[in-house]
Amino acid sequence: MDPQRHVRTRTALHAVAEHLLAGPQYRAAGTIRLRVRPGGFACRFEPQLRVRGAELVGAGRALALSGVSCAELGAAVGVAAGRPEGLYGDGSGVPVDAPLELDPEAAEAVAACFAHGDAALRALFPQADPVLWPEHFDLGVTVDAVNYGISPGDAYLPEPYAYVGPHTPPSGEFWNAPFGAARTLAALGGPAATTAFLAEGRRLAGGT
Repeated sequence: MDPQRHVRTRTALHAVAEHLLAGPQYRAAGTIRLRVRPGGFACRFEPQLRVRGAELVGAGRALALSGVSCAELGAAVGVAAGRPEGLYGDGSGVPVDAPLELDPEAAEAVAACFAHGDAALRALFPQADPVLWPEHFDLGVTVDAVNYGISPGDAYLPEPYAYVGPHTPPSGEFWNAPFGAARTLAALGGPAATTAFLAEGRRLAGGT
């Protein structure tokens, strides 16, 4: 897949997570925590909206995301679009009134990345409930002061990757990123290998 298509689509989906799911949910229920769902991701509370592939699903409708803005989509499903104000400084960087650019194949790849990550995290931490965070658009859990997660790509690394981020990063060859350790999903190859990487990070970070 063309890397630029992936980046454009990932950025657009990040904007949807911020402006149409996390922002309205925060104003209704006081939390920005989202969750992975088959084919994409969703709110945990009101408004009951979800992304499935390159569509927004809610209010009895399935709306194509590409070519329209989050503000227009919000009006169509009865919510006021907008990021959760005052909680974080980063984000998608996409204005709420900017038309979104999505490629359906790339949207499916982002959904597959999150499904991969959800499976890997639950295999290592069966009692955990992985959260999709709208700030960095990554799926993660925190256990014993260590962050474990999956990103579909970002400014640090443009392709999907798994990471281990101890709150106090240790030294050693395993730790190859400013925040801890990262490995691309392409290099890891599958959820079992991703779980093994996360488990090794847990061991080296002093976990069990």
